[in-house]
Amino acid sequence: MTELPHQLKEIYWRSRRGMLELELQLVPFVRDCFETLSEAEQSAYVELLEEEDWQIFDWLQGRVQPTTNTMQVLIAKISAHRGKL
Repeated sequence: MTELPHQLKEIYWRSRRGMLELELQLVPFVRDCFETLSEAEQSAYVELLEEEDWQIFDWLQGRVQPTTNTMQVLIAKISAHRGKL
């Protein structure tokens, strides 16, 4: 991995989760896409990291929809990126 700004390094490491299925989606997304997100989406991603693993997993699996539009868009972007890998 190339040298990342301090804040991005922290977000990258916080994306490493206890649930491997999440880590395999979140870490590549942060690495490849975080810097291209809008400010609102970056803030939503930081908020996402505050959620429990099961909640994030349910969102990514489409079992439950996030309550905010920004989070819904972010989840869609993470899922779309997963499809490109």
